[in-house]
Amino acid sequence: MKILLILRAERFSPNSVAKDRAILETVGARLIAAGHEVEMVSEEQSFCADGYDCIYTMGRLPETLARLQGHNAINSSEGIANCARCRLEEIMQQTGTPMAPHEGDYGYWIKRGDAAAQSKGDVQFAATKSELEQKKAEFAQRGVSKYTISAHVPGDLIKFYGVAGTGFFRYYYPTDDGESKFGDELRNGAARHYPFDAAELQHSVNTLAEAVGVKVYGGDCIVDAEGYYYVIDFNDWPSFSRCREEAATAIASLNILGDAKRQSRAKH
Repeated sequence: MKILLILRAERFSPNSVAKDRAILETVGARLIAAGHEVEMVSEEQSFCADGYDCIYTMGRLPETLARLQGHNAINSSEGIANCARCRLEEIMQQTGTPMAPHEGDYGYWIKRGDAAAQSKGDVQFAATKSELEQKKAEFAQRGVSKYTISAHVPGDLIKFYGVAGTGFFRYYYPTDDGESKFGDELRNGAARHYPFDAAELQHSVNTLAEAVGVKVYGGDCIVDAEGYYYVIDFNDWPSFSRCREEAATAIASLNILGDAKRQSRAKH
C-alpha cells in the first residue's frame, strides 16, 4: 500500500516539535517494515493527497483539513476539527463524559476554544472571578473570541493516551516523571495516586473518541480524593512520548484493521 504521513505545523506543537515528529517517524518505520511504501511531508509544504491508499495525519491547518476531505485519513478531518475546545465541550456534554464544573472554589481555567493550544497564553489559570474577567479581556486583545471556562478541580492530574479499536490505552502522572509542556500540571501539586477505575476511564474516553471522530487521541483528567475523574482536555494525536514505541505499533495497525474491514465489505 502507498501511505502518506503528514506532520503538523510547528505552531501546533508548542515545546513538542521533536516529540511530534518522532511519533510520526516511528509509525512510518513500522509501516515500512510491514512492506508499505511510505512518504512523509509537513502540512506546511505543498502536497497532493491523491493517489494514496491511506493517510496518517497530524495536520491541523484549515487548508489541510479541507484538502483531506473525502480521503481515507487517520485521523479524519471532521474529527480533528471537532477537537477545537468549544465544539469538543458540546460533544462531551452529549456523550455524558465527566467534565469539570463551571463553578468552584479553587479558581478557573480559560482555554482557547476555536483551535488547539498554540502557546502557553491559550490556556490560562485565574484565581478569582475578577482575574477571570481580566483573562477574558486579554484573550479579546489577542483576537481570541471563542473560549471555554471551567472550575479548577483539586486532585491528581493524569495524562492518558489511546488508539481506539486496538485496545491500546496508557495513563501517566506527569509529576512523577517531571515531563511537562507548559508547567500547568504543577497547579495540582504532586500526585497522591488516588485510586480510581481506569477501565471506566478508558471506556469513557474511547466513547468520546468515537463521537468526536478520531482514532488516535490523548488528553488530561483529574482524579479527586474520592476517586471521581473529570476529563479536562482531549486532543487529536499527541506525541505519545512516554509510550512511543508501543503507541506506534498500535497506530500502524489501524491501517491493517481498516484494510481488513474494506475487504470484508467488498465481499458482501
